[in-house]
Amino acid sequence: MATDVKKLVSEMTLEEKASLCGGDDFWHTKAVERLGIPRFMMSDGPHGLRKQDEEGDHLGVNDSIVAVCFPAACATASSFDTEMIGKMGEAIGDECQAENLSIVLGPAVNIKRSPLCGRNFEYFSEDPYLAGKMAAAYINGVQSKNVGTSIKHFALNNQEYFRMSNDSVASERTIREIYFPAFETAVKESQPWTVMCSYNRINGTYASDNEWLLSKVLRDDWGYEGFVMTDWGAVNDRVQGIRAGLELEMPGNTAANDKKIVEAVKNGELDEKLVDRAAERILRIVYKYYDNKVEGVKFDRDADHEKAVAIAAECGVLLENNGVLPLDASKKIVYIGEYAEAPRYQGGGSSHINSSKVTSALESAKAKGRNIEYVKGFPAQKDEPLDKAELDKAIAAAKGADVVVIFAGLPDVIESEGYDRANMNMPAAQNELIEAVAKVNENTVVVLHNGSPVETPWADDVAAILEMYLGGQGVGEATDQLLYGEKNPSGHLAETFPMRVQDNPSYLNFNSDPEIWNYAEGVYGG
Repeated sequence: MATDVKKLVSEMTLEEKASLCGGDDFWHTKAVERLGIPRFMMSDGPHGLRKQDEEGDHLGVNDSIVAVCFPAACATASSFDTEMIGKMGEAIGDECQAENLSIVLGPAVNIKRSPLCGRNFEYFSEDPYLAGKMAAAYINGVQSKNVGTSIKHFALNNQEYFRMSNDSVASERTIREIYFPAFETAVKESQPWTVMCSYNRINGTYASDNEWLLSKVLRDDWGYEGFVMTDWGAVNDRVQGIRAGLELEMPGNTAANDKKIVEAVKNGELDEKLVDRAAERILRIVYKYYDNKVEGVKFDRDADHEKAVAIAAECGVLLENNGVLPLDASKKIVYIGEYAEAPRYQGGGSSHINSSKVTSALESAKAKGRNIEYVKGFPAQKDEPLDKAELDKAIAAAKGADVVVIFAGLPDVIESEGYDRANMNMPAAQNELIEAVAKVNENTVVVLHNGSPVETPWADDVAAILEMYLGGQGVGEATDQLLYGEKNPSGHLAETFPMRVQDNPSYLNFNSDPEIWNYAEGVYGG
């Protein structure tokens, strides 16, 4: 039987209602023990669970439970497959039920305004229609398991640099035609249980205070039924937030702001009916979870790993092929680049998963008896000058091979939540090695592991380019399947790859400060 939320709220004191509007700790809402109201737990997402019981953080610093890392949105969007991402959502929903999680924080649907945004790997596309359809399918998949989602970051949050204070200035037509549609489609087609407001200002008003955004557009225009929560630490004016339609402040330690809500009601600045409204909206979702809780669900990490492999194989994009692919397993093939044995398969920050297993392309090839020689070439996780000895090894191996496959991409130090990219370049060492190898072997294939577009100055000199994006923990197996023709690379780019960053329309206006790397060390948020 469904819980009578209105009756519960009528029995609560003002202080209890205000307390419901703030988190209990980093991941939980508050309980009201006197009335038997439970707290519930949420977890970072959206391409896997980052459940943390203690020492919570929102930048992936502390460990979380062992979970399955599915491909990031930059990859899944390239599949253009709503049925596939719906199945991925179902798997994540089951994982949430097994771990007693009520809400998974995702999907992230902000438009890719510039290729330099450090968090582009977590967003679907520059195309509002595609982003909305993929988000809706994912949400429907998760929520079919009686677990909620939190679509984010609402709205116009398209850069990491000063994301907690920058002002996104745009006309209403621009906002409604470009920046809103992904949210609108998801709200109308899937009704996410929660919406997460962004840090930034929109035409001068913080998203958390913005009544036009949170009430007029979200609820009146689109018919939204769930509750609105903050990004972690995104509250500006708590009382105005209640007026605007912001229900839940996260994370915990909200006693001071809870008190402000109570005082505002008592001194006549805030109508208590608005606090009742907020409490009701929160409790409807609390009991939507608890009244439909599914017991006995198991988190089968091995089975979900296989799902992650299958999904990654659907996301690969063959950018170029001059007849060298699929590879002939009988030929002598050299793998170059540390990503071959240690792939970059996920982004940094709040979506960083403590993965249950990671399979590399090199490991997968060896398991199948491929005729592979491996040369490290360059490090996977650093941006440092090319070692001449390694370059010499790579060139020597390439000269004696039928085909060379170079595994390249972007390390976390270049792209991650918390800071934007300074340019569209891959590490210079990688470009140098690719160009040198291509000169001695015309059958050079480049496999890319990156979360956003990169410049490819060597594109005309190589025989094939396979874009695997950040393909999750099964990306190595999926890459092997695509390279050797066991599966066809059927993905399509969901974003433009400019020849150079200056060709992107936002180039003259996108703020990517040269001091960005110092800024990255101190940023905090979700």
